[in-house]
Amino acid sequence: MIRTISSIACAIVCINATCCAADIEDARCSPDGIRGTLIIVGGGSVPDEVPAQLLEALGESGSIVIIGDASEDAETASKCAVKWLNEHKVARAKSIDLPVNQGDRATTFATMIDHSAAVWICGGQQSRLADMDREGQLESSLLRLLNRGGTIAGTSAGAAIMSKVMIASGRDEPEIAVGWDLLPGAIIDQHFSERRRLGRSQIAVDRHPHVFGLGINEGTAVIVTGRRIQVLGQGGASVLLAKCEYRHAEVTRLAAGEVADLTQLRRAARQRASKIDPGVPKNDATELPTGSLVIVGGGSMPDEVVARFVELAGGETAQIVVLPTAVSREESSQEGVPGFLKTSKVAGITVLPQRGASEVESEEFRSALQSATGIWFGGGRQWNFVDAYEGTEAVKLFRDVLQRGGVIGGSSAGATIQGEFLVRGHPLGNTVMMAEGYETGFAFLPGAAIDQHFTQRGRFPDLLPVIRRHPKLLGIGIDEGTAVVVQGSRAEIIGLHSAHFVSARQLSSAGNTEPLPTTVEEASKLYVSVTSGDAIDLKTLEKTAPR
Repeated sequence: MIRTISSIACAIVCINATCCAADIEDARCSPDGIRGTLIIVGGGSVPDEVPAQLLEALGESGSIVIIGDASEDAETASKCAVKWLNEHKVARAKSIDLPVNQGDRATTFATMIDHSAAVWICGGQQSRLADMDREGQLESSLLRLLNRGGTIAGTSAGAAIMSKVMIASGRDEPEIAVGWDLLPGAIIDQHFSERRRLGRSQIAVDRHPHVFGLGINEGTAVIVTGRRIQVLGQGGASVLLAKCEYRHAEVTRLAAGEVADLTQLRRAARQRASKIDPGVPKNDATELPTGSLVIVGGGSMPDEVVARFVELAGGETAQIVVLPTAVSREESSQEGVPGFLKTSKVAGITVLPQRGASEVESEEFRSALQSATGIWFGGGRQWNFVDAYEGTEAVKLFRDVLQRGGVIGGSSAGATIQGEFLVRGHPLGNTVMMAEGYETGFAFLPGAAIDQHFTQRGRFPDLLPVIRRHPKLLGIGIDEGTAVVVQGSRAEIIGLHSAHFVSARQLSSAGNTEPLPTTVEEASKLYVSVTSGDAIDLKTLEKTAPR
């Protein structure tokens, strides 16, 4: 018999089930991350912050389901969990009834979880949890709980079971099994430092390079909400990425209070598994086959730059599409026509805030781009463009505009996205020049890595490590209020200031093993700088006559 305790503000239902998680295909690689919240505890003492998280999840009347079946004695494990929850005032359970019928336990579990706000998964042996969910009913109910914004918490085995690729056992050599696909794209390991499990996690990740490893120390909780991963408690956590042909295996340690980005880590693992080095251009030449680019370094939009963009788009007959999606969905939905285009005499301007495959496939989005003669990428953070359009038909529609002889322009983030290699793409901040997982731009200008706000923010030293690591790239830094207008391999500089170009040839003068300069004054000496009104050949970096 299972009974929900109605005499307490927050009911606790303990259920013990036995069946195995189905190996369902992960189709939830959303830039938004997961729905709901995961509280993943590495074993040992539970951090003080966890009860508060559970209280918030339960609200005034929500119930919590306790899964004790990772333990040999599920009933004792469940009662210990109840006691712990009571001690922390998460609930005040007076009694608990456990099911005795083994046959319907998975179905009972799923039913109770469908009416709960949270789940607590006790420690023990994670293979027991996997074995009890042979039909996948329990996993499905947990995913439904997340999708409606619920919370799933677990410790030790209750943490390890949360990843589809699951380390079931093994001190040095991991035994891999199928867990529950709650934290997509990960392999979770617990008691990480205390039981010296780095080695086995590295082996597991190397065998499954499409996922990242997440090792959690005792006394530590990793909270995952959306795409945000935060470490809480007394210990820390480690993120592991597999070695690949062009990068060594990497371990990043996160201390309590530090955060990571789930989508970035998933993308980094998948990039490594693809064996495609984003720093190697697909073509040897840095030139534009057809059409034109107007790449603006941020800041003001001088009349000369606006006039050139409109001219290249067709002047009075121009059909311009504006993409404001370098900012959040909420902000982009409120964006209108940019101020610098409002007075332009063109045939039409359409703002497209759509993002993601389902929205991009709309007739409005497709028809606007099919008739466009010019596209403008707005400012913000360039990784938002990647999340908005990568893997959709949008990028092809963008390139079609160039193939028809049109123009693509953009400022700040809208400049950087035009390069083949994306710099400053980390979702957690714009100081990381090479953010693995977000290193691929839309390659309108092949072989280029484009930076902006260049002189004004003292960014001369920043591009040098990018070019040293990826010597086939051309680094382009553009000042504010300045545009690089590209046609073929010719780049004309217009606007207020200058653009700056650096290749492996310039870096060779600094020596391949010598430290790169870190001051603006010394770093700037390695660039070919071109002032407004002049032009340069992108293949040779020799200055040419303006048009």
